[in-house]
Amino acid sequence: MGEPRTTYANRKRAPKPLDRVRLNDLALSYVARFATTAAKLERYLKRKLGERGWDGEGEPDVPALVAQFVEKGYVDDAVYGRAKAGGLMARGYGQRRVEQVLRADGLDESLRARFAPGEYEARGAVLHLARRRRFGPFAGPRAALDREAAAKLHEKQLAAMIRAGHNFEMARHVLDAATEEELEEWVAEASELD
Repeated sequence: MGEPRTTYANRKRAPKPLDRVRLNDLALSYVARFATTAAKLERYLKRKLGERGWDGEGEPDVPALVAQFVEKGYVDDAVYGRAKAGGLMARGYGQRRVEQVLRADGLDESLRARFAPGEYEARGAVLHLARRRRFGPFAGPRAALDREAAAKLHEKQLAAMIRAGHNFEMARHVLDAATEEELEEWVAEASELD
């Protein structure tokens, strides 16, 4: 028995090193497929340069290429931040989690502050999470649980809400609410505060 035969079809070709044209094409392909920020695009291009190497004249000017894409409107951090924050809030994530995601995506402090949810949005998000995960009054009858099991369930639900980025007071308020209507009124009150 010999070595398995290597054919043209199953031979893995090493990708060509990048030059200015290939780097530009790679960036263009990336922004066409994904909503992104300038920082994420720069990280992506630097990673690709590390994987494939550079075969162009001089050193690659990744920041200038990213700035060119921003100038042309292919990358817009404000649009990305608004969409990302809105999507996270709609899924029930809290202010802290939204802040963490936007920071990781490379948005600067002013944009993160601009898209931070207000009291009304934060209450709506925590209510949505409780409804979706069946926490608090959305859990149905709790009479079947003994005191110790109910305390453990309450603790687990509280921890899940805090991990989702909600503050302790809001999470506790939702879990301690007696009815869904009480929570809906609590959210409606916040519309007057904002």
